[in-house]
Order: sequence, then C-alpha cells, then structure tokens
Amino acid sequence: MAQAETDYLIIGSGAVGMAFADTLLEESDAHITIVDRHGKPGGHWNDAYPFVSLHQPSAFYGVNSTQLGSGEIDTTGLNKGYYELATGAEVNSYFEKVMHQRFLPSGRVSYHPMSDYLGDGKFVSLLSGKETQINIRKKTVDATYYGTTVPSTHTPKFEVKDGAKMIPPNALPQLWQSAGPLPKKFVILGAGKTAMDVGVWLLRSGADTDDIVWVCPRDSWLLNRNNTQPGQEFFHQTIGGQRDLMAALAAAETADDLFLKLEASGVMLRIDPEAKPSMFHYATISQGEVDILRQIKNVVRMGHVETIDQGGMHLKEGDYPMPAETLYIDCTATAVERRPVVPQFQDGLITLQMIRVPQPAFSAALSAFLEVTYDDDETKNRLGQPIPLPDGIDTYPAATMVNMMNQFQWSQDKVVNKWIAQSRLDGFGKMIFGVSPDDEEKMAILGEFRTNAMAAMGNLPKLIAQAGG
Repeated sequence: MAQAETDYLIIGSGAVGMAFADTLLEESDAHITIVDRHGKPGGHWNDAYPFVSLHQPSAFYGVNSTQLGSGEIDTTGLNKGYYELATGAEVNSYFEKVMHQRFLPSGRVSYHPMSDYLGDGKFVSLLSGKETQINIRKKTVDATYYGTTVPSTHTPKFEVKDGAKMIPPNALPQLWQSAGPLPKKFVILGAGKTAMDVGVWLLRSGADTDDIVWVCPRDSWLLNRNNTQPGQEFFHQTIGGQRDLMAALAAAETADDLFLKLEASGVMLRIDPEAKPSMFHYATISQGEVDILRQIKNVVRMGHVETIDQGGMHLKEGDYPMPAETLYIDCTATAVERRPVVPQFQDGLITLQMIRVPQPAFSAALSAFLEVTYDDDETKNRLGQPIPLPDGIDTYPAATMVNMMNQFQWSQDKVVNKWIAQSRLDGFGKMIFGVSPDDEEKMAILGEFRTNAMAAMGNLPKLIAQAGG
C-alpha cells in the first residue's frame, strides 16, 4: 500500500471542496490532498444535464481567488438585463482551470481523481484498485455531507415497468438519435428547479404545450432573480429586496402569511398563482421563466409517483393514464439532502455545511478562513454555525434566524468582517460598503433595512414556535 502525508485531506472536488481548498491555499502554507470519484473536478457538474446553468449570478459561485465568467450583463434570453449565469460546461471548464492553473502549480495540492475514499485516511483508485494510506497531520474535510445527486446519478424511488420509457434530462438533446419513433407525449416528473429547467427547455425547443404533462407533488416558492443581483446599479432591487424581506419577517403572523407578503413585495415568485406552494429550497428564477412555465396547463397534483407502466402513472392519490408512446423525464433527484446540522469543527474533522444561504461556495471559503484564523473549535463553530436547510415553508424562519445570527456574529468580528469585505464571493457586502454617506436615498434604504432586521429578529421566534421548532 502506498503511503503519503498531508495537512488536510479533502473528500470531494465539487464547488464546496474546491472553495475550501482555495482559501486554505491562499491563507496558509498547508499541504492539501483532494480525493474524488469523478475524473475531473466539479463534482455533480460533471453529471448534470447539458442545458443546465447556475440559478444565481456567476459572481457568487466558484472559488474566491478566481473570477467565474466575464462579469457582464446578459443582453438576450430569459436572463436579459441580469448578470450572467454560467452554463454547466462553463462551470466544468472553470473548475478544471482552477485545478490545473492554480492548485497543482502551487506544489501544495495533491489531486486524486477516480478514487474512492474508504475512511481513516485511506482511498482506493477506481481504475487500478491500488490503495493509498494518507497520514493526516491536521484534519479531514468532508465536502460531501449533503450528498448532492442529479437525475443521471440517482435511483428513483418508484418502479418503472417494462414497456415504459424514462430518461434523465441529460438524454433529451440526443432524442434525434433514437432508433424508434419519437415520443408523442412528455411527462416531467418532479417539482424542483431541474423540472422547471426541463419545462423551459421543452417549450423553447419546440414541444407543443398540449403534449407536456408536469407531475408536481408540491408547488414551490421561488426567489426572484431580480433581487439577487450584484453591482450598485441593482442596489434598489437587491438591498431594497432585503429590506422588504425583513419587513415581511417582522410583520408575518404565520409561514403562509410570510410568503404571501414576500410575493406581494416581489421577493418571491410562484408559477401557478392559484396553487398554494408548500416547498421552499432557495431555487431562484426569473419572471421570464415563470411566464414560460405557466404555459404548461397539464399539471398533475396527485402526490408522488409510485409506479409507471405502459398504461400511465400510478400516483399516491390515484391513476393518471398516458399513451404508450409517452416519454417520462426523471427530475426527482434531491440536489441537496436535508440532513441534520452537526458542528462543522470537531475532533480532527471538518464537516462542511452552509453558513450563509443559499451560498455553498461562500460558506466553504469562509469556513476555511475560520479554520486557519482561529485555534479553538468553539470560536470556529460560533462563527460558522450550520444552517438547517428548509424543506417546507414552515422551516424557513428557523433557517433565516440562524442565517441572520451568523451575519451578526461576523459583523462583530473585525478580522472576519474584513475578509468578507474583500471576498469575491460576497457581492452584497460590497454594495453596502460602496454607498456614499451623501447618497440620502440609498442611506435611507439601508436604515430601513436595519430597522426591519431588528424587528424581524423579534418576530422570528414566534414563527419558529408555530412550526414546532
């Protein structure tokens, strides 16, 4: 068995592992070893469907040291008028560039693709079967805690019987290569952002609205991309949106009331104005995408699919017949597992989780900074408290409260506050710091935001208590 040594062994070379390693490289002289099952860095982006893109601006994604994209505003398409969204191919290329032009040339990073981590500092090559034992001088870093999956890598929780045809979204652009007849109907399975991307792709690629059926077990509230833009030109939308968010949190009596208030102020969107959403996963969307998805009228709300056969679907709340020539598109993978929060820093192990939502890259980069800046795990955990990711809308207030508490802790720590102010991944802070004291209008918005935030912190415990938190 081969032997090697390192300071930090990072399991996973996805966005989280790469962002953590990048800050370690910048802020310390540590040696880093990265182990991943994929053949290239980028994690689940290697397995994603070809028409996928980021949901939020590229400015908020990637590693802290290296810009993703050109920093330009799109002039065409559904993202017109907003900062660019990197495509999946661009994200993959970006992470490969970071690995081969920054990490490996440093001489302090050892990268082992196509390798499976076995535990206790041991990994095995998936190609040769050779095992390597790593002597870890400092810590193991688990960058895989959320167990991210995409349709092409997960196992559906329902049965697909012989004669029924189901594909992941990855196969849609290759339909022209099919030997048999093309499908007469398309069924989108799932209610998350992947399903929305598929719906938009089908309609923009020429599918007839009447030929699309969307199985939507739960409707979702969605963040309005209009309010997630960096740059001073978007100050009123972004910081004004945060002000409105805090006002809604301060005034809401229930979770339903909260989201209705957020919809009224333009912070949240929903696809069907007649359906009551019960899910929230921080998915971000533009009004243009919503308008396209509203063209799909055949929406099935009969619970989750249990079985698919030649005659159609058998769902939790009944049967839904479909012709034999139907193509089912599986969008039911859980992008981020809702797992219990655990302390990030403990006993030689760092378990990376989100400490600002919905920003996994920023969270990982800041966690690395905490690791190299402070000596004791108590301080690191106080400044890097994991956020319990919401599923239903009732759990959103608890996530928001931890998010706000983290922000407050950072603002009170001069060292952390300075790092955040200089971080590429933190666009919102730069918008606030860039406001001139002479700009009365923007200063007034900031004042309203802070006043509303204090009131929100007073009301959040009531909303959390209602949810049984």
